[in-house]
Amino acid sequence: MGKAKRKSDQRSAVSGQTSGGRAVLSIIGDSPLVEEYAELCGSKGYDVVVVRDSKGKFPPTREQKSKAFRETGAIPPETSLALELTNTDLPAKRKNIEQLGKALSPATAILSSSITVTATRQSSWMDKKHRLVGFGALPGFLDRALVEVAPTVFSPPETIEVVRTFFHSLGKEIEIVQDRVGMVLPRILCQIINESIFALQDDVASPADIDTAMKMGVNYPLGPIEWADRIGFKNVYAVLSALEDDLREDRYRVAPLLKQMAEGGDWWKQSGTTS
Repeated sequence: MGKAKRKSDQRSAVSGQTSGGRAVLSIIGDSPLVEEYAELCGSKGYDVVVVRDSKGKFPPTREQKSKAFRETGAIPPETSLALELTNTDLPAKRKNIEQLGKALSPATAILSSSITVTATRQSSWMDKKHRLVGFGALPGFLDRALVEVAPTVFSPPETIEVVRTFFHSLGKEIEIVQDRVGMVLPRILCQIINESIFALQDDVASPADIDTAMKMGVNYPLGPIEWADRIGFKNVYAVLSALEDDLREDRYRVAPLLKQMAEGGDWWKQSGTTS
C-alpha cells in the first residue's frame, strides 16, 4: 500500500459512520473490560457493538439500563474502529485478532490490549499489520485520564493519529510507550501486588493491614490487594506470568498464593486469609 493511499484509508477509518450518523465501534474480548469500554464509548456517542468471541460467547453482560451497546454474532463491515480486550487467554485472543483481520477493511484500525503479549506479535496474526496498535487495558482503570499506547514496528503515523483521536473523544490523553509485555503501569503495579501476596503468604500481615500500610505509608489511593481485587487476580496473574515468560527473571516469579487466588475465585475473602 502506497503512503498516500494508506493516509487516505486511515482518515476514512476515523470518519466511518452508520446511516444514523454515528461511528461504529466493535468490541470483543474479556469481561468486565468489554462492558466497561462499551458503556463509556456508548456514552460518548459511538454506535457500540459487542461481538461474540472466538468461542461463540458474549461476555456475561450486566443489565443495561442505558442501552449503551448492542450485541451481534458478526463483525459489522462498516466498523470504524475495533477494540480487542482479551488479557488472560492468548489462544482466544489470537482467534479474535484473526477474525477481526479477516472481517475488517484494511483502512480500519484495531486497538488491542497488549499487556500480556506485544502488539507487534499480535500484528503477525493477520494481514495488513499496520492496522493494529497496542494499549494498556485493565479492569477498573477507565477513570484514569491517561492511556498507554504501544505502536508496533509496522504502525504508521496515520494509525497512531486514529488512536489519538479516538481516546481524545473519550476525554483521555495518550502516552506512547515501548511495545513491551506489561507496558509501564501494569508491570509496576502487578509487581507490587505480587510482593504483597508474598508477604500475606508468609503471614507478615493481614490483607487489611497490608493495604492500610501501603495507603498510609506511600499515599496510594488503594492498597495492593484492593487493587488486585479491582483489576482481577486472573489479570494480575496473566501479566506476571507473561513477564516471567518473556524476561526469565526471578523478580517476576508469581507467588503461589496469588496463583491460587487467580484460580480459585473469591474463596480467600471468606477464609482465614482475610483475618
